[in-house]
Amino acid sequence: MEKSPTVSSQISLQAAPVLARALVVSIHDVSPLTRDDSEKILAELREIGVEKTSLLVIPNHHRRGHFLDDAAFCEWLKTQSARGHEIVMHGYFHQRVRRENESARAKIVTRFYTADEGEFFDLDENFARALVEKSRAEFAEIDLHPRGFIAPAWLLSDAAERALRELRCEYTTRLKTVSDFVSNTTHDSQSLCWSVRSGWRRATSLAWNAFLFQKLRENPLLRVSIHPPDVRHEKIWRQICVLVSRALEDRAPMTYETWASASRPRIGADFFPAHDELFKG
Repeated sequence: MEKSPTVSSQISLQAAPVLARALVVSIHDVSPLTRDDSEKILAELREIGVEKTSLLVIPNHHRRGHFLDDAAFCEWLKTQSARGHEIVMHGYFHQRVRRENESARAKIVTRFYTADEGEFFDLDENFARALVEKSRAEFAEIDLHPRGFIAPAWLLSDAAERALRELRCEYTTRLKTVSDFVSNTTHDSQSLCWSVRSGWRRATSLAWNAFLFQKLRENPLLRVSIHPPDVRHEKIWRQICVLVSRALEDRAPMTYETWASASRPRIGADFFPAHDELFKG
């Protein structure tokens, strides 16, 4: 017996044809500390045909300088937004303080996997809400209003997700999914990403992403997640450019915001208030 279509597949059938072959390239860890590498990545992506990306911005990267204290960075960020790049909230400090008596699982995930950067891995709801509210207000100071929030290393606790929903963030992503809070829909889409912290990680990343790209060829949404250090490793950066170029042969590049918005079924105006309403008063 043929299975009934899932909510995700129903939405895909209703959406514009371009969504059946979409590409989102995101640049993680954008901050004053990584601006030079981020600029180089954007310039080289433009050369191969990617004009719009999702820029995941850290407000106070490892507590080493708040973005609002760097006027030139703020102007650069506003320029990228005006060019069509999406600004996304990406944690707050992008750093997690180690706890006493942590479980073996917590140590593996937060230390080995992500080098103490899983900031939202086990935050409670109140703390998560406070950080996201603070981040949102600070972006608004330079007239930027991110609609999405993506946790560092995609590690988002259930409590933190509840905070995002209560604050009416429109979407988040994890390593293997994109969750749209407006339509309450989760789309399967594992992101390509690279780890460059050691030689064995780089070698593993090259093999894994070559395999994953082939595996995801028929997935409606292909995600390519780039971190600033990637551009400084020749073999890694070459593979990224090759895979993105191959994806562009039959995929339309867009931001997460565009993908999420266009993928939603038609819903009444009362279902979710217009984004601009969130910033009035």
